[in-house]
Amino acid sequence: MMAKSKFGSALVLALTLIVLVLFGYTAVYGWGQNASGSGKSIKLGLDLAGGVSITYQVVGEGTPSAEDMSDTIYKLQKRVQTYSTEAQVYQEGDDRISIEIPGVTDANEILAELGKPGSLEFFDKNGELVLEGTDVKEAQAATQQDQMGKSQYVVRLTLTDEGIQKFAQATMAAAINHDVIMICYDGQIISYPSVTEPILDGNCVITGMASFEEAEELASTIRIGGLSLTLEELRSNVVGAQLGTDAINTALKAGAIGFAIIAVFMIAVYFLPGFVAVLALGLYVELIIILLDAFNITLTLPGIAGIILGIGMAVDANVIIFARIREELATGKTTRSSVKIGFGKAYSAIIDGNVTTLIAAIVLGVMGTGPIKGFASTLALGIVVSMFTALFITRMILSALMGIGLNSPKLFGIAKEKKAKDFLKKKNLFFAISAAAILAGFVVMGVQKANTGNALNYSLDFVGGTQTTVNFSEDLSIATLDSEVVPKIEEIIQDANVQSQKVAGSNQVIFKTKTLTVEERESIDDMLQTEFNVANDAITAETISSTISSEMQADAIWSVIVATLCMLVYIWFRFKDIRFGASAVTALVHDVLVVLAFYAVARVSVGSTFIACMLTIVGYSINATIVIFDRIRENMYEVNRDTMEEMVNKSITQTLSRSIFTSLTTFIMVAALYIYGVSSIREFALPLMVGILCGTYSSICLASAFWTILRNKFAVKEEK
Repeated sequence: MMAKSKFGSALVLALTLIVLVLFGYTAVYGWGQNASGSGKSIKLGLDLAGGVSITYQVVGEGTPSAEDMSDTIYKLQKRVQTYSTEAQVYQEGDDRISIEIPGVTDANEILAELGKPGSLEFFDKNGELVLEGTDVKEAQAATQQDQMGKSQYVVRLTLTDEGIQKFAQATMAAAINHDVIMICYDGQIISYPSVTEPILDGNCVITGMASFEEAEELASTIRIGGLSLTLEELRSNVVGAQLGTDAINTALKAGAIGFAIIAVFMIAVYFLPGFVAVLALGLYVELIIILLDAFNITLTLPGIAGIILGIGMAVDANVIIFARIREELATGKTTRSSVKIGFGKAYSAIIDGNVTTLIAAIVLGVMGTGPIKGFASTLALGIVVSMFTALFITRMILSALMGIGLNSPKLFGIAKEKKAKDFLKKKNLFFAISAAAILAGFVVMGVQKANTGNALNYSLDFVGGTQTTVNFSEDLSIATLDSEVVPKIEEIIQDANVQSQKVAGSNQVIFKTKTLTVEERESIDDMLQTEFNVANDAITAETISSTISSEMQADAIWSVIVATLCMLVYIWFRFKDIRFGASAVTALVHDVLVVLAFYAVARVSVGSTFIACMLTIVGYSINATIVIFDRIRENMYEVNRDTMEEMVNKSITQTLSRSIFTSLTTFIMVAALYIYGVSSIREFALPLMVGILCGTYSSICLASAFWTILRNKFAVKEEK
């Protein structure tokens, strides 16, 4: 029996290594005749790979109103997200709108599919106007069951409040004889559905589509025809990456170095289990690469943040498990028994921490727009894969190693009893430090608001800026632009947030910067003419709007609020005590405010990565807090209970090594990005490092103190 057991364990190890090699090969090289590897096939966003840029001109006399431009931009943003969640729409000048769609290289194909934004009108059988395009709020392709139970392809329309009244009157008349309502786009009939019953609530369904593609095409045409303004194509180009060629290479280099350091650290600290964790983490990275390609997720800088957080949580799960195993070994149990019990005791902390963050990711994915969706997609994927590798792969490999005889306690390490540190005694000091940091941030923001008009150093993503188009006398490589031109522009404007894009098939380069003064524009013109022989008439500058509209900002705020409330409810449900949830959310808000203060004091540029940074901190902080609360929940029900303060201090001390080690490994990954990344990546990594440290501090020093205060203040009968 023993020989069979060893043979089975050896077979599991061999199969695991084969899977690692096969997945690694798939990620790098792929399979099939035209294979290029999943890693090379992942769709990249505008910041990493570029795409198609299309500029539309508003048709009509006079300058369009700001309200009409804002409404049109928002609707176009919703429209182009069918191509990519990372597509950008922004205003250029007074009467132009630019669209940038990542991951595609055929502008003509996009133009054909996107359609010409024009007028949309609904007429009854007498040719009387029933609705205009602006009366349509939403148009979506869908499938539903007909009366026979068969699937059919439809287009669902949702009307505005004004449109509801108009359509109710028209359909009441048309329903009598089942008359048609003609839908016309730029004077051409695109659909003529018959009305079978009055539509009074503004929700109607168009049936009769032969395929989902046909339904999507009709829905798309209705959406694009419902714009407030009529547009015509002015120009279209294929543009390069906004961050330059070095961004991906440095991110990969940073990831490899960070992973190597984590591997050495895990093995040095946790011995044999640490080696197992490295194998599981390797499989995690391979699976993430393969699944990003398989699910067609567009990867951007915020997406990379989601992956980093996923790696941190994967390490965290292993650290929790290994710490539990060492605690069981310290009681004298056998290795096999300790491993079994250790995994069992670690489940609740891992599940609760990951599910809490996953809830946030799902809410952000459903409600968010643009970079928030990209972050949410990679974060959700990372959480699921990290739980799988930590709870199943790690256990399987560890059991197999023990099966071949590697089960000595010396290979696992034995926990030493630690004297509980009195964290609660210093809670007033911790509160004072946090309050001072947050207050300092608000003071600095107030001063900056008074002096500059902006509390924070907003980038062009939030407040718009200047787009400078330059026709160079020669075709400069992206490497030359990154190393010679961009640094000089950054020096002139004293800002590192410079985006450069090459226009394919020409010597034209587009530079996007903060809003430039007349002096800064002249200095850039002089530099380009003197050092790069650019003709004066080959330089044009335009004011551009923010790529993150006020509507998108509102969507982001609401999605974060809803995500936070959902996390609060889940923690309340799992811990059967709303005080745990309230304390966790309070610590989370603290972290956001401290990092916001850092943005203000350090004048770090606030752009699209700001949202990703804050969301990463929220996910990281809540996970760390849950682990400590899980230990408090466990210690509360011990037979020989200490006083409440002693129990809380003991719980924090027992999880202290986990808190520090997990923060250290995640910090290493982000620090590598900061050290090796380009300037824009550094501006993302720096506040993220501050957030990781802050999240660790609040989880250890504040969250449990908040809970203790709430428990004393709002004690229930059985606690008195």
